Order: sequence, then C-alpha cells, then structure tokens
Amino acid sequence: MPPRPLTVLITVPTLDAGAADEGAIELVRILVRAHHRPIVVSRGGRHQGAVAEAGGEFIRRDMASKNPFTMLRNSVALARIVRARRCDLVHAHGRAPGWSAYLAARIMRVPFLTTWYKGFREQNWAKRLYNSVMVRGARVIVVSDQLADLVHSRYGTPWGRIAVIPRWIDLGSIEPSKIGPERVAALRRNWGVEPGTKVVLAVGRILRRKGHHIVVQAMQRLKLRGVKNVVCVFIGEDHGRSRYVCELWDLVQATGTSDVVRMAGPGDDRAATYAAATIVVSAATQPEGLQRAVLEAQAMGRPVIVSDAGAGPESVLAPPAVADDRITGLRVPAGDPAELAAALVHLLSLPDSDRRAIGARGRSWVIGQFRADAAAESLLRLYADVVGRAAWSGRQRD
Repeated sequence: MPPRPLTVLITVPTLDAGAADEGAIELVRILVRAHHRPIVVSRGGRHQGAVAEAGGEFIRRDMASKNPFTMLRNSVALARIVRARRCDLVHAHGRAPGWSAYLAARIMRVPFLTTWYKGFREQNWAKRLYNSVMVRGARVIVVSDQLADLVHSRYGTPWGRIAVIPRWIDLGSIEPSKIGPERVAALRRNWGVEPGTKVVLAVGRILRRKGHHIVVQAMQRLKLRGVKNVVCVFIGEDHGRSRYVCELWDLVQATGTSDVVRMAGPGDDRAATYAAATIVVSAATQPEGLQRAVLEAQAMGRPVIVSDAGAGPESVLAPPAVADDRITGLRVPAGDPAELAAALVHLLSLPDSDRRAIGARGRSWVIGQFRADAAAESLLRLYADVVGRAAWSGRQRD
C-alpha cells in the first residue's frame, strides 16, 4: 500500500526575504509535489502568495512576535489547527514561531522538527534559552556541516538527531545561456556602471552580520592601491533597518568610496544580476549556513569570495582545502577587510579566461551537489522516519 499523504504544519515568522522565508516556501513545493498537504502559519509578506500558488494553505498569524503572551496565544491557536487539520507533524523555521510550535506539538503529541539556516548569537543566558527551542525537535535539520558542528558543540545535541540537508537551487532559472547581453547591459546601466568596468557584487540583506561595512573598507583599500575600473554593488534589501544603512552611507563618505560603491537594492532578475557581476562576495561576520546567493552565483559561473564565518567548505571549493586548479572561489577570515581586499585584487588581476574557468568549475560543483530532487528525497525520508511506520501504513492517528 502506498504511503498516505501527510499533513505538515509549517511555522515561519514572515514570508518576505530571508533564508527561513524561502525555505518554508521551498518546503511547500516539495510536499505538494509528493502529494502531501502543507499548511503555513506566518505573519505573511510579499511572497505569501507563493504558498497558494504552490498548492499549500496559508493561515495568517503574527508568528514573528517575540512577546511571550502573543507566543502563548499562538501556541493555543496552532494546537487547534493541528487538531482540526489532523496534522502529522509540526515543522518550525525560526525561534519565535518555534516556541509556539513546540508547545502546540507537545499539547497535541505530534512530532516537532526545526530547521537552522544560520548560527544564532548567544550574548547571555536569556538569549541562549530563547535559541534553545531550535534544538528541541525530534530532528534538528541544518543546511550545512558548519551548522551541524555548531549545534553539536554548543548544545550537545546527539549526532543522531541532527540531519544535514543542504539548501538547493532552481537550476532551471539560473542558466547562463538563457541570459542575453541586453539584460546584463540594462542592469549595469541602472547601476551606473560604465562599459568595461568590473563589478564586485556584494550579496545578502543589509544587516550588520552580513558584513557590508567590511566590503566598503575593502573597496577603500583597492582605491588606495590604485585599482581602477572596479565598482561594488550592494543588492540586498534593508527591511526598514535604516540605522545600519545610514552607518554604511556614513562609512562610504568617510572612506571616500562614494564613486565606487552603489546601493542598488534588490531586483527581480536575480540571474541577470549574477551575470552582470565579475566577482560575487559574501562578507558575513557570523555563521550563515548555506547561503543561496553564493550557490546561485556559482551556478551562474561567477567566482565567489566568502568569509570563513559566512560559508563552510561544503559551499565553496577554496584553498588550501583544494588545489588551485579546482577552486571555485576564495575564503577569507571574517571581519578582515585587508584579507578581503587582497582576495579581490587576486581575482580581479586574473585573465578573463582564468576567471571563466573558475566560474565553470563553480557551476559544475553546484549542479553536482545541490540538486532539489536529492534534498527533497532526504527530507521526505526524514519525515517518514519521524512520523513512524503507522502513519505510512495507511492507519490514521486516533
């Protein structure tokens, strides 16, 4: 007898940008394709329509709130949803919704899972307690070996409860041959980039932990070294966090880099954005898991530079882990603008043919390692294991 469809309750703070937001929508698509029933509970956002488009159900609640009373009310509401929809498991993407989901799962006695997309700071005992909900699941899913090591070392979570399921990308939409030169030229004009100028594309939302200030300082060093015909473009969104954006602009003015730094904001044509770049940089200053932008940039055939906090060795082939003829990018110490500047100078000074060769290896690497079908198979197998044989034999829960 084929396995019966599962009903999965997914909680996520918002459905805007961000790894958890995208991950929740990706999970909906996987479940629907496998003929299961996903229900997403979230505050919502501009991408909430993607849930219904993929075939899932969306329920609006303020799952982003950190108010303990709101979180408690959410747990009661989630428990009611679990009962009414006969949910088989609850899967939390994020800490605030995680606490509500955890309590609801305990009340209803259904399995609880979590997914980590990044490392969380733990400045004090209260933050450690708040973060700890992410390791209370029957399985703790992480998107990289780097995060698996962090979870195990920080919380002592047994390896048997940690599942590494890498993020995956839609290779059909990230295909260099599909990007015409007119799309690339239009983007470069919008950015104010002259023909023949190399572009350093800095990815990630405009948050302090993403390290944009480190990139600005690196660009200052390039100017001081006399590097010409290079501009840096920030394409992340700030989500209204104007304080850090203002600090960045102040830093740009103070370092005299206003002529080589652009804040373009997010665009709709991600593939063309990567195609318009010469090098793609992620300068994150704390563990970021497996960044989609880093994978997509490599899939588009672009060399990347990442910080050792922002990306583990499984996402970029870099020395000294691999020989120079196998690299897909470079890795530099987090928070070190001098090292980032040196890496930029190295890649920028290479002949175009050498950079193209690095990019080609990056695309082959991503295609081989981060396929959606492999990730989906791993995730569904994990669900089957957690829910148990009874749910997969056609017997309904009492």
